[in-house]
Amino acid sequence: MDPEVSFMLHCDPLQALGEHQIHVEISDRFNRQSFPEIEQHIEAVWSDRVAKQPWLFNGAKFRLHSAVLSVIEKGPMAEQAVQNLTHSPRGEGDQLESADKSSDRLAKDEQSCVLTLQLGLTCYKDYLGTNWSREAGRLQSHGQNECADPQAFLAQPLGVGAVVATADGDVVLLRRSQKVAEAAGLLDIPGGHPEPKMLCPEVSEEAICADLLQGKERAVVSEIFSSVCAEISDEVNVPISSLSKPVFMGIALNHTSAGRPSAEFYVRAL
Repeated sequence: MDPEVSFMLHCDPLQALGEHQIHVEISDRFNRQSFPEIEQHIEAVWSDRVAKQPWLFNGAKFRLHSAVLSVIEKGPMAEQAVQNLTHSPRGEGDQLESADKSSDRLAKDEQSCVLTLQLGLTCYKDYLGTNWSREAGRLQSHGQNECADPQAFLAQPLGVGAVVATADGDVVLLRRSQKVAEAAGLLDIPGGHPEPKMLCPEVSEEAICADLLQGKERAVVSEIFSSVCAEISDEVNVPISSLSKPVFMGIALNHTSAGRPSAEFYVRAL
């Protein structure tokens, strides 16, 4: 396995989650923590990047704070267990073990599970100035010392990616453009980001906040799932009508960008 990637959470192959099993909790409590020095650094990084790559533009993103896996009995039994699977780069082995044990219980005891994503708001500019910055390591140390959370001061935008299986048994890989800020020219699976703007079309990117998304939690989940198919359609030129419904496989952390999270899905080309 790529040493730059780890799992925050993964599902057993037979227990991938459908859209109805994903919930979200949206609050500004899940936003990035801040202090004046890092805000100045973010502005400096952004000005430098835009000067060198004028095609870059900012936009609102969902910030993944953590995830809660609820294992629930089918039938009259009440909820049996809750695993809090945090996004911290530390302790991924324990998180992975917990997810596997939950899957074992699901298979053996006819249980089902619901995953709740705890989301705040962030933006692409903040991502370049934190996760993708030379200061990322220092910010993680500061977060651990001040908040007991190494990711507290990082943007942590939630990405999406898809393993797309073709009808003839292949998997789609793409070569990234040379005009992107991250991993230019490298091979990748189709993916991108769910867009808060899709839920607030009349609001500027800068004005989107957690309060505006209250009551729209199911629409946020729908955007996460539909954004996967939209990215596949845009990048691979396969009509959305020719794609199966995405199923959620887990959350991967990219340590090249200081543990940036990405929800990973499986999709079949029909």
